[in-house]
Amino acid sequence: MKVVIYCRVSTEKEAQDSSLERQRSELSGLAVTKGFEIVDIITEKESGYDVDREGMLSVLDYVTRQAVDAVLVTDDTRIGRGNAKIAILHTFQKHQVQLMTMESDGEYKLADAEAMVLEIVSLVEEYQRKLHNAKIARGMRRAVENGFRPEQNLNRQGENAGRSRKEVPIEEIVRLRDLGLTFADIAVTLRGMGHDISKATVNRRYLEYKEVINTYET
Repeated sequence: MKVVIYCRVSTEKEAQDSSLERQRSELSGLAVTKGFEIVDIITEKESGYDVDREGMLSVLDYVTRQAVDAVLVTDDTRIGRGNAKIAILHTFQKHQVQLMTMESDGEYKLADAEAMVLEIVSLVEEYQRKLHNAKIARGMRRAVENGFRPEQNLNRQGENAGRSRKEVPIEEIVRLRDLGLTFADIAVTLRGMGHDISKATVNRRYLEYKEVINTYET
């Protein structure tokens, strides 16, 4: 199992340095005992109520790229508190990455309230995705009704005329782009979902989509 170790304290006091070092040492020892492969060890001094933490953003990068199987911490409060914790747990859950703690000696078990909130968040996100996809479909229907013919797309002519275009999930590309992901991040995400696609292809298809929608959507 590949893991990233995350250690956090909430203040800049020098006394907290020993706490960070203790977390690092204990978690490294646990990983070795369990036979885990340590991909990275990230430490920082930040408030758990803040999502915009450099260290946690690095952890989330590993999570969203599915480069690790689990995040290892001393206890669940290390990853965050309040709404920040819920948002981070949701990201872990969405990308099927475990949160493992020394306190639980294994995978962290969600509290009933946390499980309920995460279920609600997942349902809302699913309906938002459906609404977003419906909007994309409506725009494409209007484009076709107004004369757009995908099979006659100019980008397929010329030197590329003899090559078939890859089937790509344009709805997912647009959704991820709207969430703020770069084209490179989107390509990595889609490859993790089984699509053989490059950053250049993601960029090109997204721009084609925007051109069509901007031309025909009213």
